[in-house]
Amino acid sequence: MKHSAASVEEYIADLPDDRQAAISAVRATIVKHLPRGYEEGMQYGMIGYYVPHKHYPAGYHCDPKQPLPFAGLASQKRYMSLYLMCIYGDDDHAAWFTKAWEDSGCRLDMGKSCVRFRTLEDVPLQVVGEAVSRVSVKQFIAHYEANLAKR
Repeated sequence: MKHSAASVEEYIADLPDDRQAAISAVRATIVKHLPRGYEEGMQYGMIGYYVPHKHYPAGYHCDPKQPLPFAGLASQKRYMSLYLMCIYGDDDHAAWFTKAWEDSGCRLDMGKSCVRFRTLEDVPLQVVGEAVSRVSVKQFIAHYEANLAKR
């Protein structure tokens, strides 16, 4: 469900109350643990966390006008989504994340980078915070470029 909100605050304000609370809590966790150099804003119709052009002028290879996406947070029609590009293509980080999530007692519903959840109780916030905090901008760019080179 793509939103046309111009700001993160507007995006959250447009959500139903139960989703406002869940998205706000996940957002607060991400912001608290986000390494220096990433920025938050609207990207692809959702809340985005990205490497700004000042740190990575090439931008995202699919659309170089866009900054390099690191994570995203969205309210979809039937669920909410947390997109963790910092896990995509990084087998060690993905394995750690999967184990940590499952060890929390929460059920993991995940694609390659998209974690789907219906309520805040479905999300172990400490795992989300650690997953985000583990990847510096420098590490993320290096990983991104290494994966691009493999294509």
